[in-house]
Amino acid sequence: MNKKVFRCLIAACALFLLVFLGFGCRRGAADGDTHNVIVKSPDPAVLEMEHPEQFPLVEAEGRKVADETPVNGVVAPDVNRSVAVLSLSGGRVVDIRARLGDDVKKGQILLRIHSPDLAAAFSDFEKAQADEMLSRKQLERAKGLFANGANAAKDLEAAQNAEDKAKVDLKIAADHVRVLGGDPDHFSPVLDVRAPISGTIVEQNVTGGAGVRSLDATPNLFTIADLSRVWVLCDVYEDDISRVHLGDTAEVRLNAFQDRLFHGIVSNISRVLDPNIRSAKVRIELDNPGLVMRSGMFVTAVIRSPKSVERPVLPASAIVRLHDKYWVYQPLGGKRFRQTEVQTGPAVNETLQQILSGIKVHDKVVVNALQFSSASEAAK
Repeated sequence: MNKKVFRCLIAACALFLLVFLGFGCRRGAADGDTHNVIVKSPDPAVLEMEHPEQFPLVEAEGRKVADETPVNGVVAPDVNRSVAVLSLSGGRVVDIRARLGDDVKKGQILLRIHSPDLAAAFSDFEKAQADEMLSRKQLERAKGLFANGANAAKDLEAAQNAEDKAKVDLKIAADHVRVLGGDPDHFSPVLDVRAPISGTIVEQNVTGGAGVRSLDATPNLFTIADLSRVWVLCDVYEDDISRVHLGDTAEVRLNAFQDRLFHGIVSNISRVLDPNIRSAKVRIELDNPGLVMRSGMFVTAVIRSPKSVERPVLPASAIVRLHDKYWVYQPLGGKRFRQTEVQTGPAVNETLQQILSGIKVHDKVVVNALQFSSASEAAK
């Protein structure tokens, strides 16, 4: 090969190399126009994007909204409408006529107890009755003798005193029988335990044939509750307690009857927090039409404050959830953005979300937080 041909080949190769490198440089530049590069910052919450103009911003608006706190709870009887059924005398159950969950009427017999205590009370009553009868006859005799001058005045006074004491003893014995549940006019050692109020039996601690001990050594036999008005006991977490107040209204739904809505009032907020779940018990009182709410039922409720407060609202797209927390991206000027944690409240509508903390009204954030997050992750 002569020198002239060799020089032409070298020139052609050099030209090809220059064209290839120039094309690659132009392609890299073009790629840089469409992809952001994230620059590391000393603050891990601050991100620097090469092309911030690709992420439009939105300003947080102020809206007057009422506090709404969703909670879960359970139906419980109103303790002011619940009565424990007790027996003042011991014995053995010979007949049980009501059981847990039964509806009962005031005065209805719940169970019968063969009671040695009642039998002893009847015995004392009959003895007092016999003593009073004897004292009455002696008084009548003393009056007759005194009228005929055959008896001294002191003898008449002694007979009158004995009769008065006998009447007192008879009255005490009769009251003892009544207190134990017996009837002085009808002797029977079997005690009828009756319902003190109308309602539903929500607790039962006795069965047929069981022994019933004295009042100070036995639990209540039954608990009867009037369920026409009930409580809903809810757990409100520590972060939400400030938004719940006495007198707030509540909308309650039963898991068993999702189509029915009940209205109640917050009547108590516990001042003691459960240390395990950091929540306080909140009591909602409400009517129970048709007795559809049963003790122990699970419910969901929304507690609403009657007062309105101004809070910032953002489009839902401006908020992204990462690692079980909610975040927005605030511009810091230039190419810098801050990742800010926010606490969200109930949705205002399908597109707007309340912000409880993290940003203020008029603060600006990236309108599409998910796109920004994805871009920053891809650029790392």
